[in-house]
Amino acid sequence: SAVGFDRRVDGETLRFGVSGLLRKSDLVMWDQQTESLWQQITGEAIVGELAGTQLEVIPTPIVSWADFQKSFPDGTVLSRDTGFSRAYGTNPYDYYDSSSSPFLFDGELDDRYPAMERVVGVTADGANKAYPFSVMEREKAVNDTVGGEPIAVFWGAADTASALDAGPIPDGRAVGAGLAYLRTVDGRILTFEPADEDTFRDLETGSTWDLLGVATNGPLKGAKLEPAVHTNHLWFAWAAFNSGSPVYDEGEEG
Repeated sequence: SAVGFDRRVDGETLRFGVSGLLRKSDLVMWDQQTESLWQQITGEAIVGELAGTQLEVIPTPIVSWADFQKSFPDGTVLSRDTGFSRAYGTNPYDYYDSSSSPFLFDGELDDRYPAMERVVGVTADGANKAYPFSVMEREKAVNDTVGGEPIAVFWGAADTASALDAGPIPDGRAVGAGLAYLRTVDGRILTFEPADEDTFRDLETGSTWDLLGVATNGPLKGAKLEPAVHTNHLWFAWAAFNSGSPVYDEGEEG
């Protein structure tokens, strides 16, 4: 999982590092200021001075570099020129997501979906819900409500490479992309349907939207959907930290 957080706590900007510890096969971070331990998947401090503190999640979907470039031609990207010899384009855990049993996972697996199924995990007003990639690939666009918030989940063409498959990450198998947005624009709740590949149409105005939530044609051209708080996780990890949370079923819309 790649998860982004606002690292400011009580007016202080924390600096995080890798503790070397795992919990339910998930990274445990530490902050240099207080040496508290934090769960990566949730952003919660679990041990130390700041235990119980929750970092604010920044929506962090995983999309292909080509999709990012197309929507944000002037966007910036982290440099690989770090001064260290590590090859950041290489996956150190070859074929991790091809296994039926997660590496170093200590716990009971939720068997509703395969352990390595990818999901879009959405959080709104304290409520969580998962949208499996296998379902999203068929439906393309889902209109739903989470925590009372109208949201839409979009599916992108399956050209986004898995970072946990082949050694060279660009050679990883295609797994697709799932992104979630708030579907209220200027006070109006929009209803989306799939259009062409990686494009979507709202029924209220007929405007066309791209995968990254930008209206490219129609009355709302230039408008941008606000991302819902969401992340992309492997099912076993999402289920381990969100036990009992609902999962979207095919054809279900709220």
